[in-house]
Amino acid sequence: MNINTSFESNKFKSFKKGEEAAFKYFYDKYFRRITSFSIQFIYDQDEAENLAQEAFINLWQNRKEIESINGIQSFLYTYAKSKCLNLIRHNKVKDKFKNDLLNHKERELDIEVLNSIQFDTLELTELERIINESINDLPPKTRQVFIKKRFENKKNAEIAEEMQVSLKAVEAHMTKALKILKTKLSDYLFLIFILICNN
Repeated sequence: MNINTSFESNKFKSFKKGEEAAFKYFYDKYFRRITSFSIQFIYDQDEAENLAQEAFINLWQNRKEIESINGIQSFLYTYAKSKCLNLIRHNKVKDKFKNDLLNHKERELDIEVLNSIQFDTLELTELERIINESINDLPPKTRQVFIKKRFENKKNAEIAEEMQVSLKAVEAHMTKALKILKTKLSDYLFLIFILICNN
């Protein structure tokens, strides 16, 4: 996000140099998102977490090939997508022997959806720009609460204390922010869901 651009840019440079603390920053930022994305298709929490771990191991091993900050999420989602497809196809074979028509149809649909998703870096960059603009257009206090909650992972009580407002006020600002963003970003909800579904 704009407010974190310089901070993230420095983290990215450190990550490229092989600094583990920088890797941990991106791990903390994306692990739950990749896990949640995978669960949507493979319906298995443990398997999804294993897959996300694998994605990060591969990210670390290929860090020199990543050219931009957005390349990190593009790499992780593309890796997760590929692994989900492999698992679904594997389960499809198992379903065939079980003669489970419902499972079979569900797997077919998952494959269709996954195949249609392209995690193009430019597309993600454009989407991020649109989200940034929408967040920047929020009323100042609402924006402040939203950023603390979504990007700094703070609890409502922490936000209330820092901003010296009530818990109810924090909740009201979040509700307002989500309502405004939902309206403004309605055309991009599926991709946004993938990007921030577990925040």
